[in-house]
Amino acid sequence: MSTVTAALKLPSEFEQEIGLLGCSLFEGVVPGFLLEGLRRDMCAREKICREWQVRNGVEGSMAGVAHHVVGGSDSFAEFLSNLFLDGYIQQYFSGPYILNSYGVVNNMPGSESGYAHGARFHRDVRTYSGSFRLMLNMLVMIDEFTVQNGATKLVHGSHQIQDRPSDEFLERHTARAVGKAGSILLFDSNVWHSSAPNLSDGPRRALTLTFTRPFFKQQMDYPRLLGESYTDDERLRQVLGYNSRVPVGYNEWYQPPERRMYKPGQG
Repeated sequence: MSTVTAALKLPSEFEQEIGLLGCSLFEGVVPGFLLEGLRRDMCAREKICREWQVRNGVEGSMAGVAHHVVGGSDSFAEFLSNLFLDGYIQQYFSGPYILNSYGVVNNMPGSESGYAHGARFHRDVRTYSGSFRLMLNMLVMIDEFTVQNGATKLVHGSHQIQDRPSDEFLERHTARAVGKAGSILLFDSNVWHSSAPNLSDGPRRALTLTFTRPFFKQQMDYPRLLGESYTDDERLRQVLGYNSRVPVGYNEWYQPPERRMYKPGQG
């Protein structure tokens, strides 16, 4: 694992932005060779998820979307193993965190409806947590994000508003998450945000990840999905949730600390 540890911003600068605006943009994070790999591997991941969507009759609103792209040995696994911006995410939570979801969105031109295109303003954490930091979104720009190609809408400071503002208010105060390919936007999951239509002639692709405190239930049980032998990298095991699993039965419960399913220090 080649974890990126370079400080792209001072911790105080990140804290000021995430506290006041609810978001912080980091430019030039993901190297070009990895971006090329992600663009290439997206097609295979989308195809796998599309087959499941069709099989279970939920394909109508999910074109261009692949959920839970963990595992395997492709560029998505490589991206995750780098733990980009790990120090800032730890700073946000004041301690350990885990991966809650990991997906891909391909906002294609000309589409005005569907999972990635027709969403209203929303929050990705359904319980307003106020100043208690429960969840953090990571938006990875695989392509350049522009207003023309549907850069994500978000409302600065809206993580401090408990009740949903009116659509008029949200549209009037919206900002656009523009940035070059390889940039990463971290934003408080209490921020009201929305997709936007792609009016260009090319795709606008992104990775969408969420991170939470370890006690928060993951959208999918990644340790059980991947298996005990998936990785022996301790930092990656922490992020994937191996250190905050729920025991099943007395045998898993009555264990010495080093063998427990829920490790010490998880919060």
